[in-house]
Amino acid sequence: MDIVQLCEIGMLVAFGFSWPFNIIKSWRSRTAKGKSVIFEFIVVLGYLVGVLGKFITWRNTGVLAYSIWFYFADIAMVTIDIVLYFRNTRLDRQAENNQA
Repeated sequence: MDIVQLCEIGMLVAFGFSWPFNIIKSWRSRTAKGKSVIFEFIVVLGYLVGVLGKFITWRNTGVLAYSIWFYFADIAMVTIDIVLYFRNTRLDRQAENNQA
């Protein structure tokens, strides 16, 4: 593992460190207000492009970078938050219907 991979892993860990807090906030708040699911889909797209780059490098060199596992972890966490967004959207609709 070289310094470039270590820097990439550091970046992925730094980004990934925030997602558990976001997931907890989404779970506890039970609302989708103030959230942008489009932003989260763009983040997943960015991570998928990074994964694609790792697979292209693997195909060309036969070496699969360790950092790919951090991409998968980050994608999993963002996906959990996206699922919670849709749950919370449903809860928001139910609350609005109960008030009407």
